[in-house]
Formats: sequence, C-alpha cells, structure tokens
Amino acid sequence: MSWWNIVFHKAKSAQGFAGKFMIDWPEEFEGKKHDRSKLHDSMQEKINVNGLNEKERQNHFKRRSTMGKKIVSSLVLMLCLGLIMAGCPKKTVVKEEPSVKEEASAKPGAEQTKGMKPKEEPGAKEFEKSVVAKKEPGIEGVVFESKLLKDIHFDFDKYNIRPADEGVLNENAALLKRDPKVKVQIEGHCDERGTIEYNLALGERRANATKKYLVSLGVSADRISTISYGKEKPLDPGHNEEAWAKNRRAHTVILSK
Repeated sequence: MSWWNIVFHKAKSAQGFAGKFMIDWPEEFEGKKHDRSKLHDSMQEKINVNGLNEKERQNHFKRRSTMGKKIVSSLVLMLCLGLIMAGCPKKTVVKEEPSVKEEASAKPGAEQTKGMKPKEEPGAKEFEKSVVAKKEPGIEGVVFESKLLKDIHFDFDKYNIRPADEGVLNENAALLKRDPKVKVQIEGHCDERGTIEYNLALGERRANATKKYLVSLGVSADRISTISYGKEKPLDPGHNEEAWAKNRRAHTVILSK
C-alpha cells in the first residue's frame, strides 16, 4: 500500500472517530492519486478552519436541528389535518316518510270521495216525465211545459241576458241537447208599464236574445221559435215592483216532443 493510500485511510478514520472536527474530505482527492504535498496542505487547512470556527459549527448544527424539528412538526400537522378531513362524515339527507297516522287520516277522505256520487243531471226520461200540458193553449194549439225548463228575468226596459241568468240557460240548453226531437217556443213578457206596442217590441227582443244564447250553446235554431206577449199575460197580477220583476221574463214552452 502506498503512502498516499495510508494517509487517505487514516484521515477518513480520524474524521469518523473525532467527530468534533467534522472534516469534509475534498472530492478532488477521494479515490485518486495526487501530489502528496497538495493533499497534506488541503487536510491541514480543513483542520485549522474547523478548529477556529468551532462555535460557528455548533450554531450551524443547532440551526439544522431546529429546521429539522420544524419540518417534522409540519409533516405531523399536515398528516393530522389529512386524517381529520378524511374522517369527517358526509351529510346524508333523510327523506321523511309519511307517518301511518297521516295515511290513515287521509284514507277516510279518499274513501268518502269515492263513495260520493257525482251530481246527476236530468236525463231524457226524467225530462219526458216532467212535461205537462199547459192550461192555456198557445196560438198553435196545445203546448206543454216542464218545470226543468226554467224562466229567466230582465231588468226594467232591458233585454240583455244578465250574468245571474246564464247558468239557467246553460241548464236549459243541456236538457234540449239530450232530446233533439223536442221543439220549443220562447215567450217574451213585460210588466204593465208602457204602451202595448212598446211592450210587444220589447218582449220580442227579450225572446230573441234568449234564443240567440241557446243557439250559441249548441241548440239548433230550427228547434226554437219566438213570440212576444208584451204585457198581456202577466205571471203576477200585482201592481208593485215585486210583481213587475216577476213579469219581466222569458218563458219556454214545448211545442212538440
């Protein structure tokens, strides 16, 4: 073994044994053969420097130790946060199902609705049974009346259909459409005030307005005729506002069935 190799191994062992010197072996000399004088001078310079800067080296090691502790603490903190985030349970939405009591309370209402029969409208047979001969014959002979065909009324000196009477005409139209063989006549009436001629004209306008409304609901115009009696046939013979309101009307009679 050459002298250079002996010095190399001695220096390395000295560095491991006497750690207080902390000699860093220069890379340019490691594993290579160099001038012995240069190797000796470099090693001596390292030893002297380490000896002169002992306090600085201790401070350096303390700083490195403190930095290492901070790094470890940061890693531990990040790990804890990761575990906390991973362990947080997700919110679950629980749908509330209707209770048995609510279902039980709802069932009787549904059963009652099922048990209730819809309002039955008069059929053709019932309409035929309600038809009776009118006591006073009309111009064309015997005519018939039905309590199911209701009268409508008008305001004083007016012939327009009032909103309150539209429902009555809707029911009358439904009856006539169920029995297409029936032909009717609409009579226009007035109260006693005014001249005969004026009331005849007013009664005619009231009868025509009623017919027009029924036709708009789908009743054939060929099945409806009109006539005006003016003030000649009052329903109530009284001479007051109550009697006059009854006499301002449109009355429907049956000509053929």
